[in-house]
Amino acid sequence: MKRNRFLVLVMILTLLGGCTLAPEYKRPGAPVPAGWQAGAEPAKATAVADLPWRDFFPDPGLQKVIETALANNRDLRLAALNAEKARALYGVQRSELLPSVNAIGSGSLERLPADLSSTGSARTSERYDVKLGVSSWEIDFFGRIRSLKDQALEEYLATDEARRSAQILLVANVANAYLALAADRQNLKLAASTLEAHEASYRLIKKRYDVGLASELDLRQSQSQVETARGNAARYTQLVYQDQNALDLLVGSPMPPALSPADLAGITPPREIATALSSEILLRRPDVLASEHQLKAANANIGAARAAFFPRIALTTSVGTASADLSGLFKSGANTWSFVPLITLPIFDARTWSAYDVTKVQREIMVTQYEKAIQTAFREVADALAMRDTVDRQVAAQESLVEAVAETHRLSNARYTRGMDSYLGVLDAQRSLYAAQQGLISLRLSRLSNRVTLYKTLGGGSVGP
Repeated sequence: MKRNRFLVLVMILTLLGGCTLAPEYKRPGAPVPAGWQAGAEPAKATAVADLPWRDFFPDPGLQKVIETALANNRDLRLAALNAEKARALYGVQRSELLPSVNAIGSGSLERLPADLSSTGSARTSERYDVKLGVSSWEIDFFGRIRSLKDQALEEYLATDEARRSAQILLVANVANAYLALAADRQNLKLAASTLEAHEASYRLIKKRYDVGLASELDLRQSQSQVETARGNAARYTQLVYQDQNALDLLVGSPMPPALSPADLAGITPPREIATALSSEILLRRPDVLASEHQLKAANANIGAARAAFFPRIALTTSVGTASADLSGLFKSGANTWSFVPLITLPIFDARTWSAYDVTKVQREIMVTQYEKAIQTAFREVADALAMRDTVDRQVAAQESLVEAVAETHRLSNARYTRGMDSYLGVLDAQRSLYAAQQGLISLRLSRLSNRVTLYKTLGGGSVGP
């Protein structure tokens, strides 16, 4: 009967420990406009956020490279391990709500001399105990432990969002490195073809010079163009190797040559994103969600600080058997139990008030960081959208420029061949054509990279296997 009363008391105390003193959490308002453009369409934005990364990057070669990076990248592996560590720490804190039950067996043998014995003669005493008990279990009346458990949970969730953010960043970085490698390979092809054209032109001028139809100035100017083109080819060869090394580091292993892109034209471009966007999509970015979880953790910590002003009740109890003989431990009548409640009532501790003030200030810091994370995200998306709205026009203008300069080069070369103009006009046209072609490759890379940037800044969609 006594044991039943004890179990009922424990259950009542457990049920009473279900409240917390943490303030009610309210998400702060986003300190940014509702959208980047008039007539935002939240439904479209949400669909973009839920889109798997494979749908953003339909190119088969790039998909295989990203798959390999998600499996092998060491930075991503560290982020995943940190999330696992935070989850385990949350489990430790959550376990504080439950009593720690231990089985204890003990035995003692003591000899008392005659002058200390109550019988006046020396004697030897024995005692054997077997107990099942709870040691210093705090009954969470005011939610101190629950608040700390909630704080640990939010910190774990923030770490998990950091892992997801690392995934999205890795996908974007791999895509950009892949595109940069393709662009530099295209630049290398351009430099090599330009070198061949200059060498052919130099051989032609050398023949004309040998028969007295071209001046030495024309010959040296043509030679300078050959050497410049040779230097450009060497420089882009170096850049291709460096791009390959950077991509191998991101992927976590050497990339098979079959997956290496030849040029930008051979890559299926990343998917375009809806024109009208609502800024609500920013609330789903992993870094913003991580910041909000940190804010919730600070909010829960206030509850733990408030609970420190109230009494703490701890319970130590045990049931078991005891006997003076080892053989009598489990005989009838050998039962033993103990029930030791302990209450600690804070009277004065200035540190408690200071700690409470710290938690309130920490919450304001987290609010500010959360608002800053949203503002930073809004600016990143705004910059990417501003570039998207102009890069197509820049590419179109550059394509027209390449066509115009190419025609200029053809006409200048024809006039020089007929002796109607000096070689200086051909040189200027060659330089302008090469620069225009380089600019076109750069702008096409910027257009594709801008789509990758939008993928990253809008939260990256769904990153799965």
